[in-house]
Amino acid sequence: MKIVVTGGAGFIGSNFIFYMRKNHPDDRIICIDKLTYAGNLSTLEPIMDDQEFRFVKADICDREVIHRLFEEEHPDMVVNFAAESHVDRSITDPGVFLQTNIMGTAVLLDICREFGIKRFHQVSTDEVYGDLPLDRPDLFFREDTPIHASSPYSSSKASADLLVMAYYRTYGTPVTISRCSNNYGPYHFPEKLIPLMIINALHDKPLPVYGNGLNVRDWLYVEDHCKAIDLILHRGQIGEIYNVGGHNEMRNIDIVRKICRILQKPESLITHVADRKGHDMRYAIDPTKIQTELGWYPETSFDEGILKTVQWYLDHQTWWEPIINGEYQSYYRKMYGTD
Repeated sequence: MKIVVTGGAGFIGSNFIFYMRKNHPDDRIICIDKLTYAGNLSTLEPIMDDQEFRFVKADICDREVIHRLFEEEHPDMVVNFAAESHVDRSITDPGVFLQTNIMGTAVLLDICREFGIKRFHQVSTDEVYGDLPLDRPDLFFREDTPIHASSPYSSSKASADLLVMAYYRTYGTPVTISRCSNNYGPYHFPEKLIPLMIINALHDKPLPVYGNGLNVRDWLYVEDHCKAIDLILHRGQIGEIYNVGGHNEMRNIDIVRKICRILQKPESLITHVADRKGHDMRYAIDPTKIQTELGWYPETSFDEGILKTVQWYLDHQTWWEPIINGEYQSYYRKMYGTD
């Protein structure tokens, strides 16, 4: 099997590549990544010499380059992780999100249709559903929950999902979509909540928490997500959407406090900053469909996963130090108004 993985130098994409090389060693993986600020080629260094792995620096919006690559490789499947994904950045610069997340997906779908791809899998997000009220813990996102996106990022992902389903209905393109809750784990870019708090705490720097920190997210350890996508690729039904959730709902402020306890840092480092515009209150996934149809269950509890994640950042400072010392610092000051 030949599998194109777009956005494979990013957080979830790289973890998926490592997972597939370990669990499906006979499959050939072709990784496409534009290497924007969040794409880190050093992440893929352990497998760059693997004969069944190929890295191609390319923009999924570049139709000519992507077409040429498909002519060379004739892949069987495409897993599309490639996306601008940080809500804060989408608020300050929506245009790049629309270009990559919508037009890039359109380019991939066109070329997959031309080459008769066996499966196009779109990696989406629970954010396309909008949010849920904090006082209704009985409510969860289901696959038939109406799309109600809040940010330019989630709107662009929702648009891409609609486009994917339109290609299925119009052209019969063999597609699947997964919508996951918040991922965490190794190689997570330092602008996101958990790695940001770990790294700041290690440096005894302020831990910036939006608003009152009561926003709730469902957290999914990244390896569990990779297992879910693997199952969907091989056993998921064409034209179906699968919600992938971790059953780990946590308030942002409680996550930050937990990280402080693990690292033995004072909670006085916590600094409340102005809330994000249009900040969703609660995300919660109902993964019944993927559990019932494909037998997938999250295997990593949050307590276990956060300990493994903190330890990974302690052990891999050579991975994240070059990131926080570069362009990221100017972005950080702009978002949080602090060093």
